[in-house]
Amino acid sequence: MALLATLRKEWFIIGIVLVILSAKAQPGFGAKGGPLKPEITVSYLAVSLIFFNSGLSLKTEELTSAVLHIRLHLFVQSFTLVFFPLTVWLLVRVLALTAVDQWLLKGLQTVSCMPPPVSSAVILTKAVGGNEAAAIFNSAFGSFLGIAVTPTLLLLFLGSSSSVAVGSIFSQLLATVAAPLVAGQVCRRFLKECLERRKLPFGAVSSAVLLVIIYGTFCDTFSNPGTELDSASLLAVVLIIFSIQLTFMLLTFGFSSRAGSGFSPADTVAIVFCSTHKSLTLGIPMLKIVLAGDERLSLISVPLLIYHPAQILLGSLLVPTIRRWMTARQKLLKMSSQQPV
Repeated sequence: MALLATLRKEWFIIGIVLVILSAKAQPGFGAKGGPLKPEITVSYLAVSLIFFNSGLSLKTEELTSAVLHIRLHLFVQSFTLVFFPLTVWLLVRVLALTAVDQWLLKGLQTVSCMPPPVSSAVILTKAVGGNEAAAIFNSAFGSFLGIAVTPTLLLLFLGSSSSVAVGSIFSQLLATVAAPLVAGQVCRRFLKECLERRKLPFGAVSSAVLLVIIYGTFCDTFSNPGTELDSASLLAVVLIIFSIQLTFMLLTFGFSSRAGSGFSPADTVAIVFCSTHKSLTLGIPMLKIVLAGDERLSLISVPLLIYHPAQILLGSLLVPTIRRWMTARQKLLKMSSQQPV
């Protein structure tokens, strides 16, 4: 019974391991052009379902209050689109003095230029119990902002002169983020009493959909012949990426959770995930456009292909720890507020 209870509690982490193993065994099934048709089922249907589910489960007043949390939005967007790329630029200049492949270093720089993702940051924030409304707003707003900012940063750091198809990316964001979220909110207005009475497992649904996204991501990674590297190079890239992620998560956590920061524990959770996660869904198309014709494109894409699943794995593993911290911090703040002055 104890084993069964553990499996039920940790089903998401177990699911991550299983979908990765499945992707490794048969990557062609979930890769682009494969039977799963991830360019439709993952890029559109899965992401749309996540945001429809969020719109359906999220109280409208919470989303409205999140829009007005200007300080939080400024912190997240300035960190991910200004501080992040500048810091990685300095790191790349130092790493250029080592034996690390220069094209992989360019790939690290492209990762830093990407906007936040439209799914994983929201799901992980929701899994912890953090400020989901703020995570949704910053993921969506950051993605729209990234349509203009990311290509500009790529041109600045990589020196490409290609133009970017802003219209098609903007249309995709409207179709997969804004429209489903609004549709979910509209449906909630008519089903509010029923939803609150039944207590449907919205979090479990979103987590299950995220497993499909993870599966598609790893299928693409394992089936891409251009991502083959020697073991030493792959290990170096993985270690650098995990070091960057952990450092930035600790940095954002430390800043947003300190006394006098003005952020609640739930805000801190959203800040940590939204500030440090990067979008593969938007990133790869942008790279293919900005670096069109570059024979080293597949090699430059390697760090982004690694960063995306790594952020999901790392975030998922840290969910229990962050949840315990948030719960303890909220109890402490509640006790402090109830003490007589």
